[in-house]
Amino acid sequence: MNKNYYAVIMAGGVGTRFWPLSTQKLPKQFHDMLGTGNTLIQQTFNRFENLIPSENILIATNKKYESLIQQQLPKVTSKQLLLEPAMRNTAPCILYSAFKIYNENADGIMVIAPSDHWIDDEQEFLNNIQSSFDFCAENDALMTLGIKPSSPNTGYGYIQHDTSKSDIKKVLNFTEKPNLKTAIKFIEEGNYLWNAGIFIWSVKSILKAFETHLPTMYALFSKGEKSYNTASENSFIEENYAQSENISIDFGIMEKASDVFVLPVEFGWNDLGTWSSLYTKLKKDKNQNATIGGSVIYRDSNNNIVRTQSGKRVVIQGLKDYIVVEKDDVLLICPKSEEQEIKQITTAVKTEFGDDFI
Repeated sequence: MNKNYYAVIMAGGVGTRFWPLSTQKLPKQFHDMLGTGNTLIQQTFNRFENLIPSENILIATNKKYESLIQQQLPKVTSKQLLLEPAMRNTAPCILYSAFKIYNENADGIMVIAPSDHWIDDEQEFLNNIQSSFDFCAENDALMTLGIKPSSPNTGYGYIQHDTSKSDIKKVLNFTEKPNLKTAIKFIEEGNYLWNAGIFIWSVKSILKAFETHLPTMYALFSKGEKSYNTASENSFIEENYAQSENISIDFGIMEKASDVFVLPVEFGWNDLGTWSSLYTKLKKDKNQNATIGGSVIYRDSNNNIVRTQSGKRVVIQGLKDYIVVEKDDVLLICPKSEEQEIKQITTAVKTEFGDDFI
C-alpha cells in the first residue's frame, strides 16, 4: 500500500434525526444501523483499509467518544485520534488533521469522509478515491466527489461543474440545499451533482488554501507545529482548539478557492441522514414494511420502518408510512412525512424528561 495515502474519518456528529436510537452518549455512527454486524464507523474504517494503510487512517471525533472509538476500532492507536475539545464544524478539524499529517509526511495525500454514510459498491468507491489520489498527486488541486443525482432531492447541497469531456471536472459553483423548483432545474441542466462531503487533496495544497482563505485559523494551528504527533499535542489542542472559527470546509475553503475539481461518481451512495433514508436500504416484506431488531406481525400495515430491541415481539395494526423506534425505555412513533420534526422533538424531550434521554 502507498504510505503517502491517508484518510480522515469525521465521527463527531450526534445524528439527532435518528433519535431515540442515536443520542449524545451513543451517536448513530456507533450503531449497526442496517443489521450488518458492523457499526457505521467500523464499515467506513474497513472500507478504507483496502486502499490505505490502517495506521494512516485518522479518526476526528469529540473527546467524549474516545472510549467508543477504542472499543469499536481496536486497531486504532491514540496517535490516530484527533480529539476535539469543542464543536467547531469541519474546517478546524480538517486543518488540524492536515497539520498532523504534514508533520509526519509532507508528501501525504488525504481523503476526508464522514463516518456514517452507506456505499453499495465499495470497490467502485475505492477506484474513485484512487483516481482522485492520482490527480491530486500531480496537481495543486482541491477535489471532491459528486454523486450523480437520481432525483431532484432537496435534502442535499449541489455542485455545478463545467461541461468538459474529461472525467474530472472543474467546479463552477457550490449551492446549498435548493427548493424543489430549483432542484428540478439543476437536474434538467445536467451539470449538477449532489455534494457528498467527501474531499481529497494533498496536505500541501490544503494547507496553502487555509493560509490563503482562513489565515487566522491557519496561524492558530501553525503555532502547534512542533507539538503534532508528540506528547504535547493534546495539551496544545485543549488550549487552542476552541479559539478557532466555527465554520465548515465548504464555506471556509471550497467556495472561495479557484482550483477546485469534482469527480462525478456512481457507487450507490446514501448519507443515512434520516429514518426514511435508512428505510430505502433495508429489506422489506411484501407490504414494504422494514424491520430491524425484533419480530413484528404486520396487520393491514404498509410502508413502515420498525426498529425494536432484539427478541422483542411486536404487533402493528393499521399503520401506514410510520416510523416506530424503541430503545430501552423510550418509544418514538412518528409519521414518515413528519420526520423532520424529530430534531424539534428532542428539544421537547430534553425539557420534559431531561438530558439522559437525548
